[in-house]
Amino acid sequence: MGIDAEAGPTEIAILADDSADPVHVAADLISQAEHDPLAASVLVTPSAALVAAVDGELARQVAATKHTGRVTEALTGAQSGAVLVDDLEHGLRVVDAYAAEHLEIQTVDARSWALRVRNAGAVFVGAWSPVSLGDYLAGSNHVLPTGGCARHSSGLSVQSFLRGIHVIEYTEQALRDVAGHVVTLATVEDLPAHGQAVTVRL
Repeated sequence: MGIDAEAGPTEIAILADDSADPVHVAADLISQAEHDPLAASVLVTPSAALVAAVDGELARQVAATKHTGRVTEALTGAQSGAVLVDDLEHGLRVVDAYAAEHLEIQTVDARSWALRVRNAGAVFVGAWSPVSLGDYLAGSNHVLPTGGCARHSSGLSVQSFLRGIHVIEYTEQALRDVAGHVVTLATVEDLPAHGQAVTVRL
């Protein structure tokens, strides 16, 4: 379990099917590769045809971008690539394991897939929600977990600056209802006085 999040290099993962426009997918992969030669741009799809079409678009669009050198280095680095999966269910498991900083869902019924994501810094749903929106306009925070830290950390929010205090209040009956569980756990942990602090009340 983690308690802190790394800051960079940036990452994008795109879960896509045959409905995705390869022009959009390529542009979004390039947009993150533009940040840094170590930026990760990953396409996860069950469609070999989409991978081929995106590769063709990457060749065309990278040549026309301002930062061709660092984009090329990022896209050809070990951190970037296409992952061909059996189906979108498998793809969802892959992107959840990867836990990308930015995750785009470019599939049929993208919202339903997005709602099943468990690990991502921010999720961008559908063909009309590129990561660039989150960078500049959409209102999502731009400070997001990288390096797989989305498995245990969230993006920066107002909650990050607030201090919470946990307040516990049980009635006598509520304590009676759970006493056995507390005693069992205390016994297993070899801390019998913890259990006694409950049973002495009952």
